[in-house]
Amino acid sequence: ELKQVLTHRKKFITINNEEYYKRCRVQVQGKGVVLRDTIIGKEIKTKKQQLCKVDDFLVAEIDAKVGGFGVVPKELEGAVVSGHYFLFDIDAKQLLPEYLGLIVKTNGFLRQVKSTGSTNYAAIRPHHVMGYKIPLPTIPEQKKIVEVYNEEIDKALRLKGEVENIEQEIETYFLTELGLPPFKIKSKIKGLFTINFMDLERWDFFSTDVRIAQSLSNTNYPVKTIGSTFKIAKRSWDKRNVYQKTFRYIEIGAIDPIKGILRAKPLPVDEAPSRATQTIREGDLIIGTTRPYLKKFAIVGSEYDGDVCSSGFTVIPSSPDYYLPYLMQFLKCAYGIEQLKNRMSGGLYPAITERELKEVKIPLPDIKEQEKIMEKVQIKEKNILSNKALAEKILTEVQEQFEQRIFESHEN
Repeated sequence: ELKQVLTHRKKFITINNEEYYKRCRVQVQGKGVVLRDTIIGKEIKTKKQQLCKVDDFLVAEIDAKVGGFGVVPKELEGAVVSGHYFLFDIDAKQLLPEYLGLIVKTNGFLRQVKSTGSTNYAAIRPHHVMGYKIPLPTIPEQKKIVEVYNEEIDKALRLKGEVENIEQEIETYFLTELGLPPFKIKSKIKGLFTINFMDLERWDFFSTDVRIAQSLSNTNYPVKTIGSTFKIAKRSWDKRNVYQKTFRYIEIGAIDPIKGILRAKPLPVDEAPSRATQTIREGDLIIGTTRPYLKKFAIVGSEYDGDVCSSGFTVIPSSPDYYLPYLMQFLKCAYGIEQLKNRMSGGLYPAITERELKEVKIPLPDIKEQEKIMEKVQIKEKNILSNKALAEKILTEVQEQFEQRIFESHEN
């Protein structure tokens, strides 16, 4: 039982109005303790707070049932938390904080927490925590277990790093082929330069349109607007005119910037969301227009032909006159994203309208050249997908093997 290796610490300090304090919080699903914010004391309403020490075990009384606990990392030494958290000292002679940090992520541990109290919303109390049981190998055995776990996690993290490198390679290659320099958000413009008034979209300080227009003027290809080259599909879908009982719905959250469409949700027609308004076809490009900087763009595969998508997408049909993978790649690069961001409107859910999307400028080689440029991009994207899949597999297997080794061997 944890009461054999933990001690509940109930010590509070009084907040000084003139001092700054780090506040921390615990993420759910056992994802650990992170910085919430750094704030001056006078803005902290509850003046009695608890002081965290590195390697404390921190538990949220309300969120514990959804994995709201973890070990305090060294960067949060001296952070404060309210009385809605419980702090425990760990007996380092019996239990490594790193080992406990791994144990509390497992289903074997979470099952004990979820069974506490009458409902999923019942608060956890310190005596509940002290009663949870964990397998407790010797300290040398705990060190070995943590080492093996971390080695496997490092493999997955290296693969994720390679994914980021390949994504940067794609952007660099793509822009080089178009004769465009890498685009940097923060860039000083030295001296004086002129710009054609017709190319000027906005006058405000925060817009990057001036630099985009300047760079696009140096591209190897003619620059056109999306609206002058690409068609917008108009295939309305209305549940009042549908006679089958169910349909398949694709929302913006179902799009991955690399993998494309991840899923279509089967729904009863009479429960169709108000945003289910348009039909998509194989080969379409669907562009997520709400928060477009999230790059929720995808080419529709044959398995999604005839499905319904959200009104949060603009749909561009395939055509022999243009190559949609090229358009999608441009929109995902810095020059595309910055233009989309500059044309967004709205507060909590900034979006770009169809009219504004049509005004986005794009260097446009002939279709054969578009296809040639995209051949290399698509090879690199396959490497990204392969590395992502392998990293996810390693992370899943490491957790499963760790849990199996710890809990099943203990039960046997």
